[in-house]
Amino acid sequence: MLRSFRNMGFVYLINHGIPSEKIVQMFELSKTFFSLPTDVKKLAPHPSSGTHHRGYSPPGQEKVVQHLYDPDVLAEHRASAPDAKESFECGREDDKLMPNIWLPEGVLPGFKETCLDFFWFCYEIELNILRALALGLGLSEEYFLKYHTVPDNQLRLLHYPSVPAEDLDNDLIARIGQHSDFGSITLLLQDGVGGLEVEDPNKAGSFRPAPPVPGALLVNAGDFMMRWSNDTIRSTIHRVRAPQHSVSVDGMIPERYSIPYFCCADFSTVVDCIPGTWDEEHPKKYEPISAQEYILKRLAATY
Repeated sequence: MLRSFRNMGFVYLINHGIPSEKIVQMFELSKTFFSLPTDVKKLAPHPSSGTHHRGYSPPGQEKVVQHLYDPDVLAEHRASAPDAKESFECGREDDKLMPNIWLPEGVLPGFKETCLDFFWFCYEIELNILRALALGLGLSEEYFLKYHTVPDNQLRLLHYPSVPAEDLDNDLIARIGQHSDFGSITLLLQDGVGGLEVEDPNKAGSFRPAPPVPGALLVNAGDFMMRWSNDTIRSTIHRVRAPQHSVSVDGMIPERYSIPYFCCADFSTVVDCIPGTWDEEHPKKYEPISAQEYILKRLAATY
């Protein structure tokens, strides 16, 4: 696993511990939610600010960016091809910094409870992966766990509506433009449609398909983990484009569903470069920083 994180930043995991029936249940719930009328989904509205990353975002509200912070540059970027996707975000129920935003009671019975159950189940999978990563780095098995005691994480349901292939090919719209994730690691479940592409870390601008593998969990490292590891671990740029060989006879790209679970270190914790990733010949590249400071800065630029 560590070798894959060092070389590509992504790894497929099998025998990950998430029961197939639980995965099927979440995808069915996601499809049910996104099939609701737009005005109903907007009863759980994502705030205009990216620093409160909860609730429903309709297509075009979010535009992913890659380390852009200048207001003028951000405005120009947001005016470009919109992201043709809709999403719903939730976290732990006791999060005071980012309270959850749910549909009114009775609109979609069981939605809140099922999302929260899956959120906490994924947290346990995250801890197992962090244990393995620590051992790979020659650290104590519990090293990363002391920085992930409170899941300041985000469960995201994503729906990419069917769009004209021509519009996507001509950059009139985007599914998700190229970007890297912000946090420690990301767990990704995707349906069978495909379209995810990962940039070759050794050849900028060259992207490889990361197709769905039945039963596998796709895990990638985020920018915070790359910084934390003093660049020992890669956080790789990726995007969602038209899946290969899937354009229908009428020129439309099929809709796609995915469920990422973004894992972050405790917002209250300040981290420094991991022991063993630096020495006199390979000094620290980064100053200590808190996860909250780093993540909120990145989120603010996406809305």
